[in-house]
Amino acid sequence: MSARARSALTPISIPEYLQKTYWWAYLHPNAVRFFERQWLVNLILWGNFARLRDAALQEMGEVIHGRVLQVACVYGDFTEHLVRRLSPQGSLDVVDVAPIQIKNLHAKLTNTSQVKILQQNSSELHFEDASHDSVIVFFLLHEMPADVRRKTISEALRVTKPGGKLIFVDYHKPVAASPWRYIMVPILTTLEPFAMDMWRGEIRDWLPKDIAVTKVEKQTYFGGLYQKVVITR
Repeated sequence: MSARARSALTPISIPEYLQKTYWWAYLHPNAVRFFERQWLVNLILWGNFARLRDAALQEMGEVIHGRVLQVACVYGDFTEHLVRRLSPQGSLDVVDVAPIQIKNLHAKLTNTSQVKILQQNSSELHFEDASHDSVIVFFLLHEMPADVRRKTISEALRVTKPGGKLIFVDYHKPVAASPWRYIMVPILTTLEPFAMDMWRGEIRDWLPKDIAVTKVEKQTYFGGLYQKVVITR
């Protein structure tokens, strides 16, 4: 049995930072009932949910072949749209550290024949190296302390096959002329204590030095408030 396989047998606990900082959004049963509304997740992203969802999925193609990894469950219909694009030979793994989020995603999906939903910590994935053709991380990095963020990025890249894509969608520092540059500061600093890191640094700067990549592409949206970063390994 490999070291990684042995680690998969170790009980997974919910990280302390998640319990302390985001219990109200992801761990409490009332949180799931409240936030699992399509109109609300769209409102939280100022009407940009569908645009950002589709931009991320389009990086994998109208029809998605191969094995895909989604790191963390997502409120709204992101996963449902991903599943609809899977070819008959395609498959999707979704990982999340919170059992309540896994239960919620099971309830949302009507077809799970090509889907596996697993409890895993994003900073210590239980997949072999280069095991997935595409990996998507949708609005997760801004919710993590710096050390966890770096480990998550490293793990996501590790499990991406050479030639495959690692796709991030998250917050970004708006352009100087954007009113969101000022509106979002009190919101993020109050509710998302790690999010301002996304304004201060670039995702490419958090990539591990020991894994080579061939291309890094970035596109911003909504006056620069959001970004899509696509890393080709």
